Amino acid sequence: MWTKLLNQLGDGAKGQGALRSRLERDPYYRFQSFDEVRLAAQMGVGIDVNRAETDDWLRLPGVSIHQAKTLVALRKAGVQFHSLEDVAAALSLSVQRLQPLAPILQFCYYDPASPGTIQLVNLNSASAEMLVRIPAMDLYLARAIVQNRQRYGAYRNLAELQQRLQLSPRLTEALMHYVCF
Repeated sequence: MWTKLLNQLGDGAKGQGALRSRLERDPYYRFQSFDEVRLAAQMGVGIDVNRAETDDWLRLPGVSIHQAKTLVALRKAGVQFHSLEDVAAALSLSVQRLQPLAPILQFCYYDPASPGTIQLVNLNSASAEMLVRIPAMDLYLARAIVQNRQRYGAYRNLAELQQRLQLSPRLTEALMHYVCF
């Protein structure tokens, strides 16, 4: 009996070492099994449900692109998930189906009314008046963003915004924590 237990512990250590090696090579490694999810959680890997992007959700086994996009769309619309039950309800799944993912999921709460919480501004829908509320954004840049969007269409991401408006790296860095697309 002790030999079997020691072998299991050894296998767990080997598995954790192999997983650690994979994660060091690729921090966005997609977990192949629920055992890997459990091991990663033991190593301190976590996914903040209320900040997760599509790629974060897709790291988890059994999560489809449709489900990942649904969760991100809800989060961006202001929905906060407080428990595994909330995620299950949003996906119309049973809690039991998501239970193997529980060790790696972190449910942090962010108060949108807190002065410390950054309110993201969607560059594809905001008016120039809304944009000037962003630190480092002046009226000239706000108008340029709106005019460029009206003329050439929605921005796909920050890199495209930088390219289309020829923004400096420093200005792009100053804006990136305040904008979304």
